[in-house]
This record gives sequence, structure tokens and C-alpha cells, in this order.
Amino acid sequence: MFASKVTALHPTYTRRFLVVEDETDLGNLIKLYLQDFHAEIVVVERGDLGLQKALNERWDLMILDLRLPGMDGLEVCRAMRSKGIELPLIMLTARSTELDRVLGLELGADDYLTKPFSSLELAARVRALLRRSSRPQQADTQSDTIKIKQLLLDKLQHRVLLNNLDVELTAREFDLLWFFASHPGRVFNRSELLDKVWGYGHEGYEHTVNSHINRLRAKIERNPSAPEYLLTVWGVGYKFCEHQLS
Repeated sequence: MFASKVTALHPTYTRRFLVVEDETDLGNLIKLYLQDFHAEIVVVERGDLGLQKALNERWDLMILDLRLPGMDGLEVCRAMRSKGIELPLIMLTARSTELDRVLGLELGADDYLTKPFSSLELAARVRALLRRSSRPQQADTQSDTIKIKQLLLDKLQHRVLLNNLDVELTAREFDLLWFFASHPGRVFNRSELLDKVWGYGHEGYEHTVNSHINRLRAKIERNPSAPEYLLTVWGVGYKFCEHQLS
């Protein structure tokens, strides 16, 4: 994937961030907000150009506005994910576009920020997303693979197999699935999942969890309306099935 970690020739630019934002002042402000990451930050102002760069260059993070000339953010997100580009993606939205935010999450955005946002909030989201999308190479204290029914998770490769076939997941989807599978039978509410998987627990973002769970179910369940793996505990939260095989 294009989001893999690469050692740059210049030590300052170990990461590359792509910002797709048509408001020039906001694009420049985002670059200023993210300067502490010592990343190469490229800003483009059209959705079609952003998609072209996402498909043809290596990036570690993408910040994508919803309303763009050429191609809107939802179309860009859909096209990227359909082509297997799973780089971490934060979507920027206006407060009046909740439906679009939910659609963005359904299409594969890992997180979203509503305008206006502070430098601290943006930096926190970027930091959490980069941390979650990194690929650990050392052994963990627990097994690096989990087998549950016909589902096999490989932590080191960030790979999921269902009935011996690869399942394409975003970095956030994998982290959420791994977290659930690591705690079979335990019930988590949405706030706990935000804290443990996303790295923050802000009130009002719980539907982010719902969107990711719906997407996971669409990818791993034979019948998403009657799930076998990701189960709803009504009035409480969600849990993973307990039938674990060695």
C-alpha cells in the first residue's frame, strides 16, 4: 500500500501528508498546524487532482475536504477505497453536513473533523491516526494471529482472511476488528471503543463507531443484519463472538 512507512532521503521528511482543500487560507493553516510532525505537506485544491496524487504517489496521511471542485470528497474517498488505497484519511466537514460525514465514514474515511477546528484538535487526531496505522514489527505480549471460526487475523501483516480469502480493511477497520477479537465475549460501549481504538473519547463522535462496525459487518459477515462475529448487545454496546479456535 502507498501508506507504508518509508525512510526519506532527508531526515526531516520521514512522512508525507496530502491535504485536499480548496480554501487556500485553510490549506496554509493546516500546513502550519502540522509543522511539528516534520512532514512534507502537499496541498492541492481540486478533488480530481487529489485523487490522482493519492493513486500515484506514496502518502502517510490524507486530509480531505468534503466540498471540492472537480470531484467532491465523497467521490474521492469512494474511488480510493475501491482501488485498495488504504492510507489513513481524515475528512473535513461543515457542521451542517452530518449526513455527508456519516456517508464519508461508510465509504472508508477513518475520522472526520468539523470546521472550524483548533490546531490542538487536528494534531491530536493526526497523531492518534498515525499511531494506530503504524505497522508493529516486534512480537507483542499476545499472539500475533487470532483464529475465530472462519476468520483469521494476522497482526504483523495487518491481514485478514475469511474462508481463506483476503478481506480488504482500512487501518482503522483492522484495529477495531483486532481489538474486538482480542477480547472475545467482552462488551464495549461506544465511548470505550473511541478511547481504546481511536485514542480519544469525545462526546458526540459515537456514530463514528457505528459506521465502522457497519462497514466491518458488510465485509466479514455472511448476513450483516444477522451477524455471527460482531454482535450488538442492545442498550449496552458491542461484543465479539466467544467461539475461539487455536
